[in-house]
Formats: sequence, C-alpha cells, structure tokens
Amino acid sequence: MTLDVVGDRWSLLIVRSMLFAKYRTFKELRGINEKIATNILADRLENLEKNGIIAKLPDLMDKRRSIYELTEKGIELMPILLSMIEWGMQYNPDAWIPMGTIKETVRTKTQLVKRARRIQLP
Repeated sequence: MTLDVVGDRWSLLIVRSMLFAKYRTFKELRGINEKIATNILADRLENLEKNGIIAKLPDLMDKRRSIYELTEKGIELMPILLSMIEWGMQYNPDAWIPMGTIKETVRTKTQLVKRARRIQLP
C-alpha cells in the first residue's frame, strides 16, 4: 500500500521538500533540484492529496494560488524518509542534506503534527 501511494520518485521528493525545505507552493516545489516537470508535479500533488498525504488550501494572501500542507499522515512518513536519507548519505557521496535542517525538522515534529491536525479538511 505504501508504495502505491508514495512509491514513485517524485512523490517522495515532494514530501521530502515539504518536510525539510518547508516548500508549500507549486512554484516552490517546481524549483526543487531534481527539476520535476510541471505536468508530473501537478499529477503527483493531486495523487498525494487524494491519498490524504497533503491538503490543498487556499492562499489567504493570493486567492489565485494554493498552499500545500502535509497532513498528519504525511508527516508520519518522516521516519521512512530519514532512513532513506541516512542510507543515501552513507552510500552516495553526492547525496547531502544539511544535518541542521534534518535535526530541526525532527525536533519540531510534534508541532508539525499539531498544525497538521488543525488544517485537516472535513
């Protein structure tokens, strides 16, 4: 089931970018280093929303935009992503994420979950 929901490269990169880089908009996500095509990004965002990993919310500052937030279900992917990051950094010398970013995100996991619970859509 997990692979059906987030088993492709792009979905995991989107969740990673939302967790660790705090990306929240289509434009921010489009700019990730791995250069995701806009049609693939739109498709993966729709799939992640459909599966309850993210919530799409209106941007209160600009009604033309949407904000994407990880749900509690999405935040709970953190241990899986951390294990994958750790493995990648061990076996791929080109893989690198600032440890401070990782530690800060892990430290604030409880706050992230509380925020995710507040934004849950009915």
